Amino acid sequence: MIDIRPFASLGGANHGWLNARHHFSFAGYHDPSRMSWGRLRVWNDDEIAPGTGFDAHPHRDMEIITYVREGAITHRDNLGNQGRTGAGDVQIMSAGSGVVHAEYNLEKETTKIFQIWIVPDRRGAKPNWGAKEFPKAAREAGFEVLASGRPADAATGALPLNVDGAVLAATVKAGQTLVQPLAPGRAAYLVAAKGAITVNGHAAAARDGIAVAGESAIEIAATEDAEIVMVEVAEG
Repeated sequence: MIDIRPFASLGGANHGWLNARHHFSFAGYHDPSRMSWGRLRVWNDDEIAPGTGFDAHPHRDMEIITYVREGAITHRDNLGNQGRTGAGDVQIMSAGSGVVHAEYNLEKETTKIFQIWIVPDRRGAKPNWGAKEFPKAAREAGFEVLASGRPADAATGALPLNVDGAVLAATVKAGQTLVQPLAPGRAAYLVAAKGAITVNGHAAAARDGIAVAGESAIEIAATEDAEIVMVEVAEG
């Protein structure tokens, strides 16, 4: 099953400093048919104005992954972690038993991010934060694992998650095709940060959501140069 969710159909709000679009029910947007996709609970497409950001606020029992599309995001938390994550790179925060954090755009340009929340396999884990550079050249015509809690990915250098799932990314040139297997009982959700693609023959534009389940493989063909982010999780 392939469900294309056009960008124009997403929920969201423009707060001036933050222009947010929600792939799933979040904040003031509620759609009973878009509550989650397996363990994936949130996928926000955020544009943050220069010199602004999210003031300190708490989280617990959620795996929060930030993929920076343009600009950079600067993180601080009550555990003493801080760092700047630039375009194409990733930060993760396992909220676990509880963490208070702030995220700011300290750049002179608008920062554009995908913020992804995945429900963890266990509650009350020790909180953790990490960030890593992922050069886009390393994921040309193939998915690179950016963050994962899947046992098979332990040695890949991916950022750690407390869930049997993964966040992956690929850059694909126009005319190229890549095939990603999907095991039984697994679901995937893809978004092209840039470019146009087809997924198992279904066309999707930049920033459209593509929900996948019940497929043995995902065949992605780029009709334009594309930068693709994907989450793979258990269906239930």
